[in-house]
Amino acid sequence: QEWQNPFATWDPQDFCNISEIVLPMDTYWSPPIFILERVNGQNPELNYMVLMHNGSFNSTRPFQVTLTCSLIILKFPFDTQMCNLSVASFLYPAVTDFVMKTRRTPAEIMKDSQSFLLTDGEWKFTNLSIIEYTEILDDKGYSVVTYVISMERRPTLYILNLILPTCALYLLDMAVLFGPSSLEEKINFQIAIILGSSMLAVILNNSLPTSSNKPPIIGIH
Repeated sequence: QEWQNPFATWDPQDFCNISEIVLPMDTYWSPPIFILERVNGQNPELNYMVLMHNGSFNSTRPFQVTLTCSLIILKFPFDTQMCNLSVASFLYPAVTDFVMKTRRTPAEIMKDSQSFLLTDGEWKFTNLSIIEYTEILDDKGYSVVTYVISMERRPTLYILNLILPTCALYLLDMAVLFGPSSLEEKINFQIAIILGSSMLAVILNNSLPTSSNKPPIIGIH
């Protein structure tokens, strides 16, 4: 965060060429913002900010938060998701008191995100866009900045653990059904295949979120 305070300025030559100082967050006014989609998180311990001699404040505070995101898992495990991270403040109206702006472009933020985040996880960040708008609440406008994060699931693990075993079970089912075996042998094979399919369904159920409106195609099949 960066903001200006014209009442907190000084001439460095009058103070031993000191051009910046580090102060606690409660020393001066700081922007009161929060994340709309946040459901849980850990508050940062770096409650300090840097004050420049020209009245410019700079505060870098790392947050670790859990966000809500509506997932569409119909194409699981080849699905792509878009989640929002909205930063807002509903204490000061945007028209007269408080306006938030992004300093860096989406391409710059995306480059930094890819360099800081792990690259071998389940999700791959594919794109990031920024939306600046005014939220109308009780006939007042409030400044909101929304980061739209696009993610793509890496399907390799699910292909090996779910899709290939499922296809193998159904191919075996067809081979047994049209094979020259006796009726009792076919029934025994069918029961074994049903049990294997049930185990795969349990694994699939445990690995998917329960908040999606539509189940995945592999689950429907």
